[in-house]
Amino acid sequence: MVTINPDMCKGCGICIRFCPAGVLEFSDEFNSKGYHPPRAVRPEACTGCDLCGIYCPDFAIFGILLKTVA
Repeated sequence: MVTINPDMCKGCGICIRFCPAGVLEFSDEFNSKGYHPPRAVRPEACTGCDLCGIYCPDFAIFGILLKTVA
């Protein structure tokens, strides 16, 4: 699962480039800073690797792996 804080984003696109699963793309909407933050277009494909969060210079995004409890 990917979690995005759009108001912390400066729209650099690093998270989009580093996502190996192609989960993210730029949003058409503007955040409070006037940038286009990413949005999850394929959230089910998120592996929880957190490469998006590792490379985000603004700590605006992170990925976590949710486990199913039986």
